[in-house]
Amino acid sequence: MHEVLFFDTLRQGLWIAVTISAPMLAVALVAGLAIGLFQALTSIQEMTLTFVPKVGAMMVVFWVSMSFMSGTLVAFFTDRIIPLIAGS
Repeated sequence: MHEVLFFDTLRQGLWIAVTISAPMLAVALVAGLAIGLFQALTSIQEMTLTFVPKVGAMMVVFWVSMSFMSGTLVAFFTDRIIPLIAGS
């Protein structure tokens, strides 16, 4: 395997990892910011108030975007990884 092919495959895999994780990370950021603002405004310092809604929101986004995630990974493997393994 040539270096260029290896690094291009690695770059594409990392970009797919960023693309797949972006919706969940964005929701965690927005939920954390909203909950932090709510805590600052009301002076409530409960630890479960930050954890439970954030995890719930991330689970909902994971459930909604699961088809996008699996489709992206399957396309990457069928278009890029399997031909490399097969040697074509």
